[in-house]
This record gives sequence, C-alpha cells and structure tokens, in this order.
Amino acid sequence: MTIPVIDFSKLDGEERAQTLAQISKGCEEWGFFQLVNHGIPVELLERVKKVCAECFKLEREEAFKNSTPVKLLNELAESKKNGNSKVENVDWEDVFLLTDDNEWPSNTPQFRETMKEYRSELKKLAESVMEVMDENLGLQKGSIKKAFNEGEGDNNAFFGTKVSHYPPCPHPEMVNGLRAHTDAGGVILLFQDDQVDGLQILKDGEWIDVSPLPNAIVINTGDQIEVLSNGKYKSVWHRVMSKPDGNRRSIASFYNPSLKATIAPAPELVEMKDKKEMEITNYPTFVFGDYMNVYNEQKFLPKEPRFQAVRAM
Repeated sequence: MTIPVIDFSKLDGEERAQTLAQISKGCEEWGFFQLVNHGIPVELLERVKKVCAECFKLEREEAFKNSTPVKLLNELAESKKNGNSKVENVDWEDVFLLTDDNEWPSNTPQFRETMKEYRSELKKLAESVMEVMDENLGLQKGSIKKAFNEGEGDNNAFFGTKVSHYPPCPHPEMVNGLRAHTDAGGVILLFQDDQVDGLQILKDGEWIDVSPLPNAIVINTGDQIEVLSNGKYKSVWHRVMSKPDGNRRSIASFYNPSLKATIAPAPELVEMKDKKEMEITNYPTFVFGDYMNVYNEQKFLPKEPRFQAVRAM
C-alpha cells in the first residue's frame, strides 16, 4: 500500500477531471498525497537541498550533538536497565522555523535568498491546492483562503516553514524521530529527503511508509481542513522514525489560519435535517488561536479532545 502520487500539471489538460478525482481521493481516503510536476523549478529545489544541508553542517550540527535528545539517549544506552526502554517526550530532530518576521540563519551563503524564493513558490502552490480543494468540496473559489484570512484582510494567514534534520541515530529503537501527531493547521507542503526514508502515516490501523520521490512535494491536510470540510477530509496521524544511517532532510511549510480567524465547517457542507432545519455538524466553531493554545499542550495526543476543549471555550 502506497500513498497516491499525482501529476499536478494534468489539471491544465484533458485529464483535469481525473486529476481532480485523484486529489479528492487523496484528501478523503489518505490525508496525504505526493505531487509531481507541481511547477516549482527543479533548479530551485536543488538549491534548497544545498543550502539546507550546508546550514545544518555550519550552524546546527555541533549544537545537536550537545542537545537534550542526545544526552538522554546516551544516558539510557549506558544504563543497565535498557531492556525495552525508550526515551520519552523528546524527538531525534534538529529543527528551526522560518517566517516572514523571525530571525533566520545568517552564516550560510545564499540561505536567505534561496529560502525566501522557495517560500514564495510554496505559498503559491498551497493556494493552488486549496483552490482545488474548494472545487472538489463544492465551495466557491477562494473559500478556504478567505476562511484562513478572516478578520485580518487578505494576506494575513500564517505561512511558516519548518526546516528539520534527523541525523543518524546510534539507537533508533530507543527514540522517535518525531512522535506521532496530526498537524494543527491547514495545508502542509513537505519537501522531504530524496534518499533517506522515515516518514510514516497511519492508514487503516497500519503504519505506511511515505517513500522518498525525488523533487516531489508531499501534501497533507491538517486539523483545520478537517473542520472546514465537516469531516470529509481528515487530518491523519503521522510520525518520523529515527534511522541508523543518513541525515534525513525535511522541509515542511504550513499554510495556517490567522490566529484571529474563526474556523467552522463550511455552511455548504453542513446538512440541514428535519423541518426545524437543525444543522448537523461534527465540529465546533472556534478561534484558531484558542485551538493552538490547546494544541501546544496536547500535540501528541488524540485530536478529538482538542475539538471538545475549544467547543467548551
């Protein structure tokens, strides 16, 4: 069983209907799919690989060697009680966030210029994917983007890029690369390593590998897309396994609602029942910032209690 691989360029040709159907199935049945021929120049992607690898070597690697996960793993490995033990509550991950207004790494040549260009391209791709979701869900074009920007004009949804590396791990059975979770936000666009695997999604009770596919962009739907679609699309549990070999690169960009945006199932997707026309919704109406406050405390726990918590606010 493998996650869908979809040729995004075919939306512009005779196979548009089939491609829309493939994306719909990817959102409804998988929550993950890989896009190829997505319009982002290969030359740019190659530069992104280069500057991120150099950034890790120049600015991140030494600090990771002295990080909490490394210290905890070494302590556990050296102890005599390491039968089935596992390091809890940490991930074997070096990670930093890029936004439009935070501090970026400054010692890697061409890092800022390359990643600024990359983020611009990824944001446009995210908005294209959301328009396809609009169409497949029967919503007016731009509905999801409008919901994410609510209350702050047209350009204040949050767009962040998380640059991660998962270095070789001497005891991969003792620590997670990244613990299982669903993503809090909207649409996630992942540029993962060409060679080193490790990403898995939970499908029908089974963990499925998201196999590396050179220069593909992996799309997954976050919790807010699940809410807006009234459960037609699902946010899916996923995790990263630590590996004994290879330094896995993972660059995940998140198109999320503004913290002030009010999120609720799209009215067009809410069934009207009986003569009283009672609305049948599976999800509460909430402010995204309130949801993030709950998520930050419960990221690695089931999502349903998060929805219940914001319903009570």
